[in-house]
Amino acid sequence: MAQGHRGDPHHEDFQLKDTNPLLGEQWPKGAAGPARPAGGGGGGLAGWLGVDKPSSTYDLVEQMFFLYVRVVKAKDLPLNPITGAPMDPYVEVRLGNYKGKTRHFDRRANPEWDQVFAFSKSGVQSNALEVFLKDREMLGRDDYVGKVTFDLAEVPTRVPPDSPLAPQWYRLEERRGEGRKVRGELMLAVWIGTQADEAFPEAWHSDAAAVRGEGVASVRSKAYVSPKLWYLRVNVIEAQDVQPQERGRAPEVFVKAQVGNQILKTSVSPAPTLNPRWNEDLVFVVAEPFEEQLVLTVEDRVSPRKDDLLGRVVLPLTLFEKRLDHRPFVQSRWFDLEKFGVGAAIEGETRRELRFASRVHVRACLEGAYHVMDESTMYISDTRPTARQLWKPPVGVLEVGILGAAGLQPMKTRDGRGTTDAYCVAKYGQKWVRTRTMIGNFGPTWNEQYTWEVFDPCTVITIGVFDNCHLGVNNGNNGGGQPARDARIGKIRIRLSTLETDRVYTHAYPLIALQRSGVKKMGELRLAVRFTCLSLINMVHLYTQPLLPRMHYLHPFTVTQLDALRYQAMGIVAARLGRAEPPLHREVVEYMLDVESHMWSMRRSKANFFRAVSLFSGFAAAARWFSDVCHWKNVATTALVHVLLLILVWYPELILPTVFLYMFLIGLWNYRRRPRHPPHMDTKMSWAEAVHPDELDEEFDTFPTSRAQDVVYMRYDRLRSVAGRIQTVVGDMATQGERLQSLLSWRDPRATCLFVIFCLLAAVVLYVTPFRIVALVAGLYVLRHPRFRSRLPSVPSNFFRRLPSRADTML
Repeated sequence: MAQGHRGDPHHEDFQLKDTNPLLGEQWPKGAAGPARPAGGGGGGLAGWLGVDKPSSTYDLVEQMFFLYVRVVKAKDLPLNPITGAPMDPYVEVRLGNYKGKTRHFDRRANPEWDQVFAFSKSGVQSNALEVFLKDREMLGRDDYVGKVTFDLAEVPTRVPPDSPLAPQWYRLEERRGEGRKVRGELMLAVWIGTQADEAFPEAWHSDAAAVRGEGVASVRSKAYVSPKLWYLRVNVIEAQDVQPQERGRAPEVFVKAQVGNQILKTSVSPAPTLNPRWNEDLVFVVAEPFEEQLVLTVEDRVSPRKDDLLGRVVLPLTLFEKRLDHRPFVQSRWFDLEKFGVGAAIEGETRRELRFASRVHVRACLEGAYHVMDESTMYISDTRPTARQLWKPPVGVLEVGILGAAGLQPMKTRDGRGTTDAYCVAKYGQKWVRTRTMIGNFGPTWNEQYTWEVFDPCTVITIGVFDNCHLGVNNGNNGGGQPARDARIGKIRIRLSTLETDRVYTHAYPLIALQRSGVKKMGELRLAVRFTCLSLINMVHLYTQPLLPRMHYLHPFTVTQLDALRYQAMGIVAARLGRAEPPLHREVVEYMLDVESHMWSMRRSKANFFRAVSLFSGFAAAARWFSDVCHWKNVATTALVHVLLLILVWYPELILPTVFLYMFLIGLWNYRRRPRHPPHMDTKMSWAEAVHPDELDEEFDTFPTSRAQDVVYMRYDRLRSVAGRIQTVVGDMATQGERLQSLLSWRDPRATCLFVIFCLLAAVVLYVTPFRIVALVAGLYVLRHPRFRSRLPSVPSNFFRRLPSRADTML
């Protein structure tokens, strides 16, 4: 079954689809003994089969069998027959049409490689594995030294958590395969395993045999950890004995603080003085290990375009204490400033440092009780504070099996044909994972499983699919000489709170990309997801707690501060992950963290507006139902409402229980129609299907704009028209509020006089009349039959609309 808008053929392409993968199949079982060289009876690929041992891990992916070959080292190699010197050895592992090579060593008689080769079962068309030892030659063909051959039927099977297979020494044989031994031995380990094997992530894979050089590292699967981020709060209190460069002039002083590329300034001192005071907080984002320093400079605002440097101090971040709670007191310190100036004793243009008595008073600390935002709060995946001492125990485990993709679109051209080298990136909490790259495959199969600890179920995991453009072609540059960038194929988000615990969700998620030409389906991503609850009590308790740590509410940041700090945190995370090996490139990190989510988009504005409209559709439906009741559209329903009114008037203590019982029954009624699938990207709700091409072009425009002047003028006028409508709506809301205020403000003396007299009469009537009688009369009046109604507005409505507002005082 598919989830989505039924009956819409165009929309069906963007629906979530159920899949039935063979998960948790029986994993291989076999004696983990040493592999024997070829010579026994052949059973074809019999060694690949015969599986009857269930696995306790990797049960959310399909089995994938690999032939693993670990080339450890060699010894007693012969000398080069021509030069008499040690050879330049390397090993070539060959299975059918696939061939992998180790690195070579110059003049090494006992080389050590310790490299692993993995050959996928699906591509094997041979019954024998050949391992060649060769001598590399600068000119001509490499010399053959010897080989070891294995019959695949004799290769053992290994399944973790079995201990790794111990490598053994094998004597080299002649090339003709007659069993004649030659000088030299190879230490090898050969076994059959699955993607659960420890050697899988670092192995050379046969399906990436075309990748050479530096690109080999970029095709392997890896796990990354985001850097530990802190908020650095710098409270600039005051400065003393600030000496301006112009003698006799009182300086207008401010302090500029810089950490890396983050620069913040205090306000200019209110009055020119030699001892200015600010007491202002400046907040930065820093990451462990602390590589940057805090640079404080005291400057004089000489003119709007000129600032004189009066002094500076450079402070290492390790100097500041780490605050783990909301204690208001952190020890402040005085720091002497260093001045850079030109004195009479300085010759020519030479500058030197002059120490002087000016100093600055600072209170600084590293805030460990905040959660440093590095992603949008709408899609947050982690809410823990920075300090590990404040972490609560996990409440669950999230397991994701990335099975594969289907129907991917060609993302680039290679050898005159369209191709895609796809890999997945998943981000949850501080842990990022990256699958291996499948070369030239529009239907890649990864079958890799990953696990995360869950500390809050109201979080989101993001999974993106990318095209690898760093495979060593043109040294990582594109045809225009610009650095290559991994292309976005699509991404999905799954909110954990929408998942039932201990249930395996197997679906194909549409990969939807919004391009300049419109919305496009780039393929499907097949996943298996399971959320396991470790403590139901702790999880229920979390729903009563704040989403963010306490410090966000006790000492909150402003919205502007949070946006700026989030942007800086994203930059730091992207820079640190880009330095890993293999790197997780900046364009990938920014796409996963939704860096551009704050940019203006006419499409998003429309989508959010209609989301707000749909939010109130339930209230509108209830109002229409009540209007029908009041107008006796359905006599039976109106009669029942009258009965309910009489019961509630005579027994008012039943009002609240009735309301809660009604909501309880609604919840039970809706349970049978509860969502059976996790939510996914909705192109219709996002207004991606009906968006105008110019609005898309505006959304993909750079900031600042790079479009022609007339286009910018047209878009500005369109923005003005939209803002004008919003302005009118806001003005109408303000008018209604001001009319409400004017009831007692005597702006209209006659209206206020009438309202005051009405309030006096109403108070007297309500004092002498029982509440039940008043409620009954009011209810019967509201529910009166249409023959007793008038089509004209009611008296209260007429009176309210005549009240004055302040709109007539606006220019």
